[in-house]
Amino acid sequence: SICVIVASLMLASMSQAAHHASGGKKGSVELSSSGSLAFGSEGVLFVADQKKARILAIKTGDSKVAQSGGTYKIKDIDAKVAAALGTSPDQILISDVVVNPASRNVYLSVSRGKGADAQAVILTVNSQGKIDLFDLSNVSYSEAVIPNAPEDKITGQGRRASNKRMSVVTDMAYVNEQLVVAGLSNEEFASTLRAIPYPFKKVDAGASIEIYHGNHGKYETHSPVRTFVPFDIGGDVHVVAAYTCTPLVTFPLSELKPKAHVMGKTIAELGNRPLDMVVYSKAGSDYLLMANSARGIMKVEAMSLDSFEGIVAKVPNQEIAGVPYKTIEDWTGIMQLDLLDPENALVLQQTEGGSMNLMSIGLP
Repeated sequence: SICVIVASLMLASMSQAAHHASGGKKGSVELSSSGSLAFGSEGVLFVADQKKARILAIKTGDSKVAQSGGTYKIKDIDAKVAAALGTSPDQILISDVVVNPASRNVYLSVSRGKGADAQAVILTVNSQGKIDLFDLSNVSYSEAVIPNAPEDKITGQGRRASNKRMSVVTDMAYVNEQLVVAGLSNEEFASTLRAIPYPFKKVDAGASIEIYHGNHGKYETHSPVRTFVPFDIGGDVHVVAAYTCTPLVTFPLSELKPKAHVMGKTIAELGNRPLDMVVYSKAGSDYLLMANSARGIMKVEAMSLDSFEGIVAKVPNQEIAGVPYKTIEDWTGIMQLDLLDPENALVLQQTEGGSMNLMSIGLP
C-alpha cells in the first residue's frame, strides 16, 4: 500500500540526508514539510519545504505533451487520499494542487498526520481517480536554501499562535527562467518577493515589499503575499498579488532585485482571504480568476489592470474599491485552482458537508 511505501521512503531518505547538497543531485529526497507546488519547463516540479526553508526542483520525467487533461469528477478526494495513505480524512491536509502544463497530470502536496510527526508526500492523480505516490527515493533534484528565513518556532498564544517559518514560502510561479517566490523573511520588513534564477545557483535575500492597505488605511511591510500570478502589464511582466484582507497589488518583476525595497501598486480591495488565482485567455481577452473565502470566485478583466490608479487613501473597512470584478455564482467552495488546459480549470472544491472533490470546470 502507499502507506507502507511512505514509511520505507522516509527511512531511506533519512539515511541519505547527510549527502544532500544544493547542487544537482540524484538520490533520495526527504521532505520535512510539503507546501506550495509549481511547475517549470520540461516537467520540473518545484516543492516548498518550509520546515527546512528550502525549495526543491525535482525532474519528474513527466514531460510527454498532452492536448487535454481529460475530465475530472472525483468526489471525496480527501477520503480517497486518506485511504491510500492508511489514515482518516481528518488526518490529512492537501496544501496545494497543481497541473503539469506539459502532461496535464495532477500533483497534490499532502501532509499525513498533524504536528511534528506529520509526513509530507507528493501524490499524483489521474482523471480516472487513480492515486499514486510520487516516488522520491531516486530522483534528479537540486535545492535552493532560503538564507534569511524566519526562525522555526511558535510565537503568540491561543488563536494568535503561529510559526512564521511556515510562511517562508506562501506561493511560487515560474516565469522567464526564474522561480518567483512569495513569503516572509527574518528581515525588518518581512514581506518578501524573490526572483530566483533556475537552474539554482544561490538564493539572495530577495526584495522587501511594501503596500498601502486601503481597508487598514496604512502602509504595511509584514503581511505576506498569499497568492499571486505573473502577468504582462503594459509590455512588462508583473506579479499580481493578493493579500489576506484582501488588497490586490502589482509589482514589476524587473524591480525584484536583491535587497531592494519595492512599493507595490494597490489596485483593489476585494474582501477577505484569497485562496488561489489563475490567469487565462478567452474570446480575445485575458482574465484573472481568484478563489476567495468571503466572496467566492472573482473574475477580473486583466487587460485593464494598468488603467487603474493606485489606492492611497483609506477605504472603509470591508468595502471594495478599485478594479471591478464579477462573482461566478455557481462556483462554490473552491479551495485550490489551476489551469487544466486552455478551456478548463481544475479545482479542489469543499462541499457543504466538509468533504473535498477534485473537479474540472469550463472556464467562465
